[in-house]
Amino acid sequence: MKTMQSSMSFTKTWGITTACLFVCGLFFISMPVQAATYKALPVTLSGNGTLTMEPGEVKEISVTFQNSGDTTWYNDGAGYVSLYTYEEKYRRSVFDPGTWLGPTQVKRIIEPVVKPGEVASMNFQLHAPLTEGSYEEVFKLASEDRAWVDGGEIRFKIIVAKEEIVAPSSSNGQDGYGASLEIQSANRVKVKAGSSVLITTGFKNTGTKNWTSYSINEMDLALASTSVAFNHPSWQGSQLAYGAEAVAPGQIAYLTFALLAPSINGSHTAEFQFTANDVDIDNAIFELPVEVTGGSSAIASHDNEDVVVDYRLDEEPLLRVGILTVDEETDNEVVITCDDADFELRDTEGSLLAEFDAGDEVTAYYLAGKYYFDRGRGVEVSSYGLRFLPVEENAVMTILNFDYRETRNGGYAYNTYRNILELRYNSYKDRVWLINELPIEQYLYGLAETSNISPHEYQKALVTAARTYAYANARYEVTERGEYMHVNAYADDQVYRGYEHEEDSPTIVQAVKDTQGMIVTYDNELAITPYFSRSDGRTRAWSEVWNGTKAWCKSVEVPWEKGGTLWGHGIGMSALGALYMANDGYEWDEILKYFYTDIELQQWWE
Repeated sequence: MKTMQSSMSFTKTWGITTACLFVCGLFFISMPVQAATYKALPVTLSGNGTLTMEPGEVKEISVTFQNSGDTTWYNDGAGYVSLYTYEEKYRRSVFDPGTWLGPTQVKRIIEPVVKPGEVASMNFQLHAPLTEGSYEEVFKLASEDRAWVDGGEIRFKIIVAKEEIVAPSSSNGQDGYGASLEIQSANRVKVKAGSSVLITTGFKNTGTKNWTSYSINEMDLALASTSVAFNHPSWQGSQLAYGAEAVAPGQIAYLTFALLAPSINGSHTAEFQFTANDVDIDNAIFELPVEVTGGSSAIASHDNEDVVVDYRLDEEPLLRVGILTVDEETDNEVVITCDDADFELRDTEGSLLAEFDAGDEVTAYYLAGKYYFDRGRGVEVSSYGLRFLPVEENAVMTILNFDYRETRNGGYAYNTYRNILELRYNSYKDRVWLINELPIEQYLYGLAETSNISPHEYQKALVTAARTYAYANARYEVTERGEYMHVNAYADDQVYRGYEHEEDSPTIVQAVKDTQGMIVTYDNELAITPYFSRSDGRTRAWSEVWNGTKAWCKSVEVPWEKGGTLWGHGIGMSALGALYMANDGYEWDEILKYFYTDIELQQWWE
């Protein structure tokens, strides 16, 4: 029987909660939150931040940023948003072409008004110096005379060198090239005329040649099935987005780009060609059905009709989790093996470096710009990050020289992880991470935000909120996140302990399976799902703690916790309150819908 008063004793519930919060739930520790008024997320960047220029060459650059804060941006008037040189602030750049707003101020955003969640674009020029060499240029958004925009930093690595003359090939250009569309962030779009939509695609290299560059481009008009244009100001001519990272056969190239809805109402199909190494690959076409409303043929226009995007995926997305900073704790190296299966060592460019039998060991480390590994034949070197890949899907890798019991006073080793491990240095924070790459559902198997003994309906509610958080991060390219990962394994994201925790938590694994692919949404869009330790009888509305509002994060009464002490930010789902509700017979979806107002639960992958 459901009741708004707990029928369970405080002792029993507190015992379970203590196990949830103190044994596993480090995420629930209250941490101060400093929400910036101005925040941004880089979306597209010419060359993905890597450029090659000839001495004296002038290159057109395009950039887009999502306004991820709670303040509207303007391109004119008080507090207008523009791009400045950075690191050092207001420095004079040798790439200034003379067309910037000033010696340290590059350009303003193009759009007159960019509301929170919308995309701003910017086009400007870089003029290469005459001296050949490697350069790094850093820029950052600023609201004039108000603040630097948090997250609005972009970085270009630029090689200035004379072009090499390459003899033309006699091939027809298609030999060795193949691609298949594996991932698309939207299967169809309903959008108001003139609105922008962000799309992410992933094309798999099914050929035999490595890709060193790739792009999404407008279809040739003779081949396109529609004459309706989707041109966005962020495009470079007919090119929507461009990437310059190496993609080996079997790997996936990700591109994020913006579309501008046409002014004509009705159903349209946006069609674009995928290109690798300047070759239009046969049948590598991205098609997106687009329904436009509120346009020229509409009887009435509805100003509150916003973009509705279907983000459901055909395949489960991958997540990259930073599990260990490689430092003095492990003598600045890792020792990797796989007892389940044979495994390979490849660099992050896709090149095979070594093959191992199950049980073999390899030591790896980073030093002074190079990656080193030792498989018993002496030290070998690579210029690129190292990836340890089991040949069997879902096999478990082990970090032999890392043990929570020895260095962190833990009760378990927590040194086993499914699927791929990657050793990667980043200059963003000048440190080396060991990153675990695996499907989101398997990540949730190892989630340590609650214990194996907590109520099953509570577990299902918690893993659904956690899945929503993980997917919200997985939608972004890791090159935009600074450290080549989507989340880390600690309390500032979500506590993740890998395969050993999975083995010890069969009820959590079952909760993940019971809610496979379920995501919290509001108005058919992904909803942010904050949660915290316990309330004092009510949760807080988003606007009480952080800037702005979220319609689904309203204050609700939590009578089970009346008279208690607030632990955490207080927004969203109270862990203790949710646990009480589960004990009182509430089901997982009822718990989520109690704490998050007017949300829906949708299965976005199977």
